[in-house]
Amino acid sequence: MPPVTPQTWRNWAGNQRATPRRVVTPRSTADVASAVKAAAASGLTVRMAGAGHSFTDAAATEGLLLRPDGLTELRSVDTATGLVTAEAGMPLKVFNAQLEQHGLALANMGDIQEQTVAGATQTATHGTGRDAAGLVSQIAGLELVLADGSVVTCSREDRPELFDAARAGLGALGIVTAITWQTVPAFLLQAREEPMRWDEVLERLDELATENEHFEFYWFPHTDGCLTKRNNRVSGPARPLGTFRHWLDDEFLSNSVFEVANRVAHRVPGAIPTINGVSARALGARTYTDVSHKVFTSPRRVRFKEQEYAVPRDELAGALREVRALIERRGWRISFPIEVRLLPPEDAWLSMAYGRDSAFIAIHVYHATPHEEYFQGVEEVLTPLGGRPHWGKLHTRDASYLEGVYPRFGDFLALRDRLDPERRFDNRYLTQVFGT
Repeated sequence: MPPVTPQTWRNWAGNQRATPRRVVTPRSTADVASAVKAAAASGLTVRMAGAGHSFTDAAATEGLLLRPDGLTELRSVDTATGLVTAEAGMPLKVFNAQLEQHGLALANMGDIQEQTVAGATQTATHGTGRDAAGLVSQIAGLELVLADGSVVTCSREDRPELFDAARAGLGALGIVTAITWQTVPAFLLQAREEPMRWDEVLERLDELATENEHFEFYWFPHTDGCLTKRNNRVSGPARPLGTFRHWLDDEFLSNSVFEVANRVAHRVPGAIPTINGVSARALGARTYTDVSHKVFTSPRRVRFKEQEYAVPRDELAGALREVRALIERRGWRISFPIEVRLLPPEDAWLSMAYGRDSAFIAIHVYHATPHEEYFQGVEEVLTPLGGRPHWGKLHTRDASYLEGVYPRFGDFLALRDRLDPERRFDNRYLTQVFGT
């Protein structure tokens, strides 16, 4: 891999890179507007990068790349209403810390907090939840710079069509410069994590999903072992993991040892079933209580590539059985566990959970391992079920497929035609998913 120069952008996983003509770090919304106008005068396309945690080339451009590092201010906090406005480039981990200081929190989160607030929402990042949905459902307002350089705001009351389209807009409708969030009072979560057998998890799916506010599990391929996670609100007191247990489980076993295991597996694929069996047993039961964002998220230092699809909730068990049968039938050796999460319906037009109870199936491979055959095979299982690919994770779907699984897809394209007829915000990925 050639050295990264100041003009070269690369994502976290290392599988996407771009060399834009110009790179600018705006420090205000006015700077973004000026940059967009200047790009138009030079005939350049424009993309705003986040933290690079998408596995697709959603942020890549050969034109003007806007870096988010200068847009990191917390503009306002209203503890009475819970409305909080943060600029687009603020990392989620900084946002969470700021909210905690004000006695506030996000109602639900994904499992990492390294992304910028805009990057996470534009790709519809989500967690798992029975009642609380993903990040896009917690947005109360957006500030955007449109293709003509104008600055607009939108909410459920003001430009509601733009609001519903742009919350998960992939940067195709405008550059998001600030987000107003509907936060909730800070709360504690009790995390209960324990191993469970494959058959038991599938038999108890409805029970586990109904009785817990946040339920997810990981299945270790080539074994019957699963690790289940149940997070529920409690009044307290906080009983966080001890320093040693946190280091042992979340740093040493889940990152350091897992990195070594994947390096071995990459060189000796035949060892993967044994490694997975050991991994499934090594991560034992534990219960702890902490502030919500520290329970929702975990450090992820082992680099990987990922694909994730959302399918209708009632298709989950059958889909998982077919994926397992496919792995066995094809003789693949899969070292990463398969992650399963749940979400209630959302109303952002391009949310993967739009209009339906959804189950998310995420598959991963070590960053140095070829992924194409495995990812394509799982796609072939999930797409007949109406599966919707995660916008920030690897997939091969195009506009002709996506218009059949998103009821408001045509409305999104029509709005894009009105707002960006010259495709100022286009790139190769948007051409794939939205067409020419």
